[in-house]
Amino acid sequence: MNKKAKKNLIEYGITGTIILTLFLTGLHTEVFGFVQRGILKTGLMDPDVEAKAPTTDNSKKIKADFNMSLINSKGELVEMEELRGKVIFFNIWATWCPPCVAEMPGINNLYNDTKAEDVAFIMLSVDNDFQKAIDYNKSKGYDFEVYKLAGSLPCLYASQAIPTTYIIDAEGNLALTHKGMGDYDSEEFKGFLNNLK
Repeated sequence: MNKKAKKNLIEYGITGTIILTLFLTGLHTEVFGFVQRGILKTGLMDPDVEAKAPTTDNSKKIKADFNMSLINSKGELVEMEELRGKVIFFNIWATWCPPCVAEMPGINNLYNDTKAEDVAFIMLSVDNDFQKAIDYNKSKGYDFEVYKLAGSLPCLYASQAIPTTYIIDAEGNLALTHKGMGDYDSEEFKGFLNNLK
C-alpha cells in the first residue's frame, strides 16, 4: 500500500471514529444542531413572511383547527381552544432532530421578546418519551413551555417534516406554514407577528 492510500485510510478512520463517537454518545444532535445554527444566521432559512397567507381554492383564508388537546410539562391538560384570540406560534419539534435543536435559541429569544404581547407558544414535542423534551428544555434554560399531544393531531397540522412551524393570527386564520428550520429571532419576523394581532 502506498503512502497516499495509507494517509487516506487513516483520515477516513479518524473521521469515522469521530462520527461514530458522536452517535454513540448522543452528542451528534447537539453538534449538528450547532452547525445548522450557523447556517440559520446566514438568513437562507428565514421563514417567508412576505408570502401570501395560505388560502383555499376560492381565495378564502384557511381557518386554523383549534380542536387539539395538549399536556404541558407539569402534566396539566391545555385545550388549544383556550388560546383563540391570540397570535399562536406553533412549532412541532423533537430532541433528536438537529434542525429543531438549531432553531431553539432563536425561538426562545422570540418568546422572551413577545410574551407580553398576546402571542402564545405551542412547542409540541413528538419525542416518544416526553420526559426527554422536558429535561432538554430545562437543561437548556429555555423559558417557553413544552407540550405533548393528549389526543390526535388535527389533519391541518400533519407534516412529513420536522421542525414545522405554523403561525395562526388573532382571527384564527393560518397565516404562515414553514417546513424545516427557521430563524425566528429577527425584527422582520417580530413585525410580522405584530401585524397579525
